[in-house]
Amino acid sequence: MAELLLELFSEEIPARMQRQASDDLLRLVTNGLKAAGIEAKDARVFATPRRLALVIGDLPKRSPDVTEERKGPRVGAPEQAIQGFLKGAGLKSIKDAEIVKDEKKGDFYVARTSRRGRATSDVVAEVVPDVARKFPWPKSMRWGAGKLRWVRPLHSILCLLGGKVVRFEVDGIKSGNATCGHRFMAPKSFAVRDFKDYVKKLKAAKVILDPAERRQVILDGARKAAKAKRLELVEDEALLAENAGLTEWPVPLMGSFDKSFLDVPPEVLTTSMKAHQKCFSVRDPKSGKLAANFILVANLVAKDKGKAIIQGNGRVIRARLSDAKFFWDQDRKVKLENRVQKLKEIVFHEKLGTQFERVERIRRLARELAPVVGADPDKADRAALLCKADLVTDMVGEFPELQGLMGRYYALDQKEDPKVADALAMHYKPQGPNDAVPTDPVSIAVALADKLDTLVGFWAINEKPTGSKDPYALRRAALGVIRILLENRIRLSILMVSARHEVERWRLSRPDYQEAVDNFIRAFPSKNLPEQTESTLRQIATRHRLSELKKLDGSELISLMRLAVDLRDFLLERLEYSLRDKGISADYIRAASTLVGEGIDGSNAVADDLV
Repeated sequence: MAELLLELFSEEIPARMQRQASDDLLRLVTNGLKAAGIEAKDARVFATPRRLALVIGDLPKRSPDVTEERKGPRVGAPEQAIQGFLKGAGLKSIKDAEIVKDEKKGDFYVARTSRRGRATSDVVAEVVPDVARKFPWPKSMRWGAGKLRWVRPLHSILCLLGGKVVRFEVDGIKSGNATCGHRFMAPKSFAVRDFKDYVKKLKAAKVILDPAERRQVILDGARKAAKAKRLELVEDEALLAENAGLTEWPVPLMGSFDKSFLDVPPEVLTTSMKAHQKCFSVRDPKSGKLAANFILVANLVAKDKGKAIIQGNGRVIRARLSDAKFFWDQDRKVKLENRVQKLKEIVFHEKLGTQFERVERIRRLARELAPVVGADPDKADRAALLCKADLVTDMVGEFPELQGLMGRYYALDQKEDPKVADALAMHYKPQGPNDAVPTDPVSIAVALADKLDTLVGFWAINEKPTGSKDPYALRRAALGVIRILLENRIRLSILMVSARHEVERWRLSRPDYQEAVDNFIRAFPSKNLPEQTESTLRQIATRHRLSELKKLDGSELISLMRLAVDLRDFLLERLEYSLRDKGISADYIRAASTLVGEGIDGSNAVADDLV
């Protein structure tokens, strides 16, 4: 058995591409070996900014011998069929085939061929160049006069099997047993014998191969630097992983900025330093407030202990924070309500109108939902009016991830009701399984209205999730609705709300028809929808005075109720997935889903257990 060590050494690989590139390298090489009959069980892959490395232990020295059997036509078959069989099986004459007797179907030809195993080194010499030429980088380049495409110029390929070099060439780059260390601290090349020797010599050359080890070095160093100043690190897993992908020898260093910037909301400072300089924030552990410091991650041990690096990063951070402070000061000069009209310039979707039109729909739905969730209708309406206004601020234009949160800060600065301000920040939530759920009634009303408007709108234009594609994050919106209802124990008829909101979106209903619309939906038999005839729906509509809505009859009624029922069923399906993840039995879920007639409304004992 032998160990395979492979390294592809290049210029800097973007941090965001390293994880997928590692997975692709592992998959492509192991699949290539498997196709040749070689199983790669003990395989590990690593990435640094300048290298992808793969090690596979216990590979056999040769692939196994293989005997293949190919069934051919019956004896006495037409000549054309026999010739096709011979060509496919690689036989020169039908005499080289065997005849297998079959009393029921008749005798037929069989070609049996034996293929001797190959040296694993020969298989590797074919697989690796093929992988390099076909590597699926999301973005790649060519350089010099070569034809090879790689994410950045590829410099060398290290390939050892059992300590011996596997010889091959890729676009003029010959495989060997040498690699290089850190670009600045140990740039000279050196030879390695195996993976253990490779890791040891890389570390001596100031390169930590394992990304997990680099992450831990950064985390420990950043915590230590913060503690030295009696501060606490604001931990960020995504930023930690990105810095590990940017450095081969990470060295955390602490810098500072002017305290006047602390007047800007802390999330703005944290986001600005993270987005522009990949720096961590720190805070006072007693007050929880952000400190006027930052922690950067250098990629070397500087002779001046990092003073020049800290100063350089400090200059850039001060410039970036100055921009953020300018945005903050300028945005506060214009009231949020005065920005609402500018939403007419932002198209939400070509078939669903502008953000302004969407806000108007959310307002009407939030006011309708307010009594259901125990919210003040006027506050819910006010929060819905302002919920998208921060989209046209300079701050959100620079940092889109702060939308909603900045709306809250601007609303508080402009003396809006705190419940209204909180609703602006919370109406996007929850955005994931671990995200917070709105609990205040005003926030609940606006969050539900925002998500239900999205769902009803995209259902109406037939832009539903399909398979793995969900470009408008409708599954996330549905799970958001479910979590808000379940965790706040709210009873809501999804069928009623979705149907009425679609009527409202068509602008066909008037206040005096609301009772008629409700009665129609209650009378509508939601099961066996395809069997409902147009005349039956017209009768229901006439009975409840909906015949006066000329556009809302016949086929359009069918379309409306199909939309509402389909959306309800989609939400119930999401509910089942959500509950299944929590360990609730499938039988119990199905029983509850059957009993909940109008949606997620907790109208009976079983459903009450779910909500």
